[in-house]
Amino acid sequence: MSDDQPGSPGRGASTRAVHGRDARPKPGFSVTTPIVLSSTFTFPKTRDLIEFMEGRAARGPEYGRYGNPTEAALEARLAALDGGEAAVLFSSGMAAVTTALLAMLRRDAHVVFTDDCYRKTRQFAGELLRRYGVEFDLVPPTVEAVERALRPRTTLVFTESPTNPYLSVVDLEALAALGKARGVKTVVDSTFATPHNQRPLESGIDLVIHSATKYLGGHNDLLAGSVVGRSGLVSGIRDVRGILGSVADPVTAYLLGRGLKTLALRMERHNRSGQAVAEFLAGHPKVPRVHYPGLPSHPDHAVARRQMSGFGGVVSFEVEGGLEAGTRLVDAVRIPQIAPSLGGVESLIEQPALMSFYELSPEEREAIGIRAGLVRLSVGIEDAEDLIEDLAQALEQV
Repeated sequence: MSDDQPGSPGRGASTRAVHGRDARPKPGFSVTTPIVLSSTFTFPKTRDLIEFMEGRAARGPEYGRYGNPTEAALEARLAALDGGEAAVLFSSGMAAVTTALLAMLRRDAHVVFTDDCYRKTRQFAGELLRRYGVEFDLVPPTVEAVERALRPRTTLVFTESPTNPYLSVVDLEALAALGKARGVKTVVDSTFATPHNQRPLESGIDLVIHSATKYLGGHNDLLAGSVVGRSGLVSGIRDVRGILGSVADPVTAYLLGRGLKTLALRMERHNRSGQAVAEFLAGHPKVPRVHYPGLPSHPDHAVARRQMSGFGGVVSFEVEGGLEAGTRLVDAVRIPQIAPSLGGVESLIEQPALMSFYELSPEEREAIGIRAGLVRLSVGIEDAEDLIEDLAQALEQV
């Protein structure tokens, strides 16, 4: 794509979100990318089939499990947003994580995961990767801890940044340099940051993963995931997706593409409101601790300021009085709704101890760092003043 086209790398975040690598004109001269509802794609003649099989035909796949024109257009835009050569779309964020790991790992490999990764990622490692002969270590989300855990057989380092639920921020430039020095691939789940706030590939990270269900879709109405990086790496993951079948359907791809067009606008609001809510909570006497990288009190604030352009809409905080006090707060707010997930236009609130880690005992939760009074708030695009007023009245009841 030449630099004078709307979605070229030199353009701004909003321009890339709307136009990134889109073909012009689109089929039927449509402004938007059409939804192609077809499970299979035909060949005019046998010679066209043979050209396709030999890699000489400029066309998409022959079967929907391997790709779809609506999906392909979206993948090009996702790659442009993250500054990658290629992207591959999945039916969920976890499908993106698991397929990428299965594509990149072999028996007897060793992986380093940071221990604040999404719990289902850790569960996949513990219950499935280990079953197939892959060893792993869980370490704190710091480059120093990762380096200490590396072994001669380590092939991959997987982290999130920011992490869930304490929003730890990993120094991605240092992590990428470590990976390259030791011949280890680095993968970052950047769901909480989005390409608007953080672009790990520009720091030298090999692959970036998003649960597109969250901020990229942005409306709490779809499930999707993506992997972005160099063409060679992404191509191998795409091949495994074709085997496992974790493909997103064309309507989901269309909805995600529509959501992406307002990503920059929404993230600007999430960033402003998240910061305002975090600052309010940090000054409240019933909130002893707020976890938000935009606050100077956050241990990774300096790193976050250096590598992020904004800090997102997730604010985790601890309420004085433990689990019961947190429950009173969550039940008293009027705008946020009790639900898992994050990154949508509606504010959502939850207690991790009761939502994600309910099956664990209080002692087990404490052992993995899930404190009893922890509340996670995903700040939507409602007016920040209204959210703060709502939190203030709810805290009076704690």
